[in-house]
Amino acid sequence: MKKYFNIARLSLKERLTYRGDFLLSSFLRFLPMITSILLWKSVYGSSEQESLSGFSFKQVIAYLLLVNISRMFSSMPGLATNLARDVREGSIKKYLLQPIDLIGYLMSYRVAHKAAYISTSLVPYMILFGSCASFFDTFPTPVGCVYFFMSLILAFVIGFYFEVCLGMLSFWILEVTSLLYVVTTLSFFLSGHLIPLDLLDTTGWLDVLKNLPFAYLAYFPAAIFLQKVSDEELLLRFFIGALWAFFFFLLSRVILYFGLRKYSAYGA
Repeated sequence: MKKYFNIARLSLKERLTYRGDFLLSSFLRFLPMITSILLWKSVYGSSEQESLSGFSFKQVIAYLLLVNISRMFSSMPGLATNLARDVREGSIKKYLLQPIDLIGYLMSYRVAHKAAYISTSLVPYMILFGSCASFFDTFPTPVGCVYFFMSLILAFVIGFYFEVCLGMLSFWILEVTSLLYVVTTLSFFLSGHLIPLDLLDTTGWLDVLKNLPFAYLAYFPAAIFLQKVSDEELLLRFFIGALWAFFFFLLSRVILYFGLRKYSAYGA
C-alpha cells in the first residue's frame, strides 16, 4: 500500500508542475455556459410552461453548473487512450516488469491527477458559482451534502474502471481510437451532461437511462444536490451504482488477466 501512496505523492508533484494548464482549462471550460444560458433562456421563453419535466429555467442552469463538478470527478481524460497506446506499442512492459499492480498504479496516478486538478480549479469554480448563485433556489441539507460527496466518489470509481476496461480492449483490438470516440460520445449524452435526463421522460426510456452506469457520471450527483432524488429512491440508486462499480472492477480484473495471457510485446 505504501508504494501506491508514494506513486500518488510523486504524481501529484508532477501534475502540480502544470497547474497553469489546469487553471486555464478551468476558465475555458466555463465559456460554453454562456451559450447554454442563452439557449435555455430561449427555450423557456418560447414555452408556455414555467417548468419542463419538473425543471425550471433556474434549475436547468444550476444543473448544468453542477454537472461540471460531476465531470470533474468522473471524467478520465487520456486514461483509455494512453493505456491502449501502451499495449499497442509494447511500453506496457515497464509496468509488468515491476512489483506493482497495473490497475493499482493507474488508480494512484489518477487520484493524484484529480487532486491536482481540483485544488487548482477551486478558485475559478468558486468565482463561477458565486456569480451564478441566483440560479440556486435551494441548497441541500448537511446530510444531503454528504450524499452529494458520496455520489462524486462513486462517479470517480465508475468512471475510472469503465475507462480502464475500454483501454484494455486493445489487448484484442490494436486500434481502438474509433471505438473510444463512439463510446465517449454516447457516454457524454447518456450521462446527462448535455441536458437533465428527466427531460427525456417523454421517450419512455427514463427509468432505463437512470439505471445505466452513465447516469452516475454526471446526472446522479447533480440531481442529489438539487433534491430531485427522493429519500426512498436515493438508497436504491446508491445500491445500483455500487453494483456497477463492483461490476467494472471485476471486469477490469478479468480483462487484465486474460489480456496478459494473450499479450505479446511489440515495439520498444
